[in-house]
Amino acid sequence: LPAFWDSQLFIKDLHFDGVPVRIYLPREPSASKRRGVLFFHGGCGIFGSIRSYERICQYIARKSDSVVVSVGYHLAPEHKYPAQTLECLITAVHFLKTAETYGVDPARVIVCGDSVGGTYAASVCQELGHRTDIPKIRAQVLIYPFLQALNFNLPSHQKNAATAFLSRDHTVHFILKYLSKDYSLREPILAGSHVPESMNLKYRKWINPDLIPEVFKLGYKPPLPTLFLPQVHEEVQELFDLWFSPLLAEDAVVCGLPDTCIVTCEHDVLRDDGLLYKKRLEDNNVRVTWHHVDKGFH
Repeated sequence: LPAFWDSQLFIKDLHFDGVPVRIYLPREPSASKRRGVLFFHGGCGIFGSIRSYERICQYIARKSDSVVVSVGYHLAPEHKYPAQTLECLITAVHFLKTAETYGVDPARVIVCGDSVGGTYAASVCQELGHRTDIPKIRAQVLIYPFLQALNFNLPSHQKNAATAFLSRDHTVHFILKYLSKDYSLREPILAGSHVPESMNLKYRKWINPDLIPEVFKLGYKPPLPTLFLPQVHEEVQELFDLWFSPLLAEDAVVCGLPDTCIVTCEHDVLRDDGLLYKKRLEDNNVRVTWHHVDKGFH
């Protein structure tokens, strides 16, 4: 669909190495090169589009006087995981290499995404953190990101289990649709039966309700131990990929990440993903700005 008209912006539909993008460029001439924003939209990897995020991207371009690139990665399940992550990575590399073509300073490019778009932004930054052949990403903005699929019993999962729009059940349902898996796996994943004890022990230092500030744990009840089911674990190996669960990255990767802004919402099953990543980044001396929306929903 054609773009909504905006008198302050030039809007172009292009392809970056085969991936559809829409670029929003401020019409007002600039004395120096502008900032660039790569925007990855949300929608669980199965919904959403450039058009559905049109007004948001126009707003960002106008208000920040930046060149915004909205990425129209192809959706699952027709395009199988990890096609979405790879396409976001391809567009990031392309834009960093060609930023000056669009009047952008390649040293002032950020990546931004909401929900699964935040997953893609986090993955792109982890993947490119140690690359020396392209400019460094200046910062990442993660808006209520999905960052781990090991534990669906954190305080925010319990508190918002039945919250409208994105319930705890819906979250796992969409994950299974995204990965083209059978929906019968939902209950054992919700219970944590897909994770062996050795893996739980390994990642407890990063994914643990004890790391959540007490103010966010009111009413939290530790779940009962569950039986590990090897057949379920084998069926959902993708959940343990770093591209799917960026929170599992080693410290050697996390310490190389750029300045970060994390947005969390109180009424959101994914709230604690953002809080846990915030702590990991701070523990690795990455500068973090955190915005929490007390009455906000996913």
